[in-house]
Amino acid sequence: MPELPEVETIRRQLEPRLLRRRITEAAGHPSEKFLPAREVTGATVEGVDRRGKYLIIALGDGREMVLHLGMTGRLQFAAAAPPSDRYVRAWWGLDDGAALELHDVRRFGRVRVVPAGCYDTIPTLAQLGPEPLGEGFSPEGLWAALRRSRRKVKTQLLSQRPVAGLGNIYADEALWRSGINPAKRRITRAEAAALHAAIGDVLRQAIFHRGTTFRDYRTLLGSGGDNFAHLDCYGRRGEPCRRCGCELRSRPIDARTTTYCPGCQR
Repeated sequence: MPELPEVETIRRQLEPRLLRRRITEAAGHPSEKFLPAREVTGATVEGVDRRGKYLIIALGDGREMVLHLGMTGRLQFAAAAPPSDRYVRAWWGLDDGAALELHDVRRFGRVRVVPAGCYDTIPTLAQLGPEPLGEGFSPEGLWAALRRSRRKVKTQLLSQRPVAGLGNIYADEALWRSGINPAKRRITRAEAAALHAAIGDVLRQAIFHRGTTFRDYRTLLGSGGDNFAHLDCYGRRGEPCRRCGCELRSRPIDARTTTYCPGCQR
């Protein structure tokens, strides 16, 4: 599933193409997940933002169109004609003659149209923690948030409550960088400060390299992200730790495969 760096990469590429464009026509797959795409015909795009793993497209009529890409969703531009293939689940024709398509093989994505800032019908968005690259995310706040639960720290990070936007890849990377075992249930203030710094570092690095592609993720331009070569932990099971030389291991933690170093993440 695309995480914060992948969605931010798409947002940055999407904004200059979509800003100030009027949506002349729209279509959506006849299911509850994609049907709301049809509701924005005639609206003008006033902004392209991101919250966690969600894209939020501000419309000139006081509404927002919220997109979640799910496991296999990707956005692409095409000629303003019928959808390019049968996996296009939503489609928006623009006043410049182009069309924006949401391509989603497995249909895990979602489209919602809501009054601006009203996310009561999207609880996973409404309950997100602070943005990890924003001023509202602090070491002390992260430590306090993690202390509210006895769940394992990896599970808490994936819950999106202590901080928004982290998935399996960047949670493993941040825990490795901060030297914290992902199965710990309590961390110290000093560990929280190290984790806070690591989260920012791994996300900024991944955004710089346009995200991480293993299989499905593609940028708006159709290319994969280049961050795979810069991962220190995730996807490297059986390889030596770049910090201490121990063999990296993986194990399920609350049903999520987790890679870690038994030497420096004790």
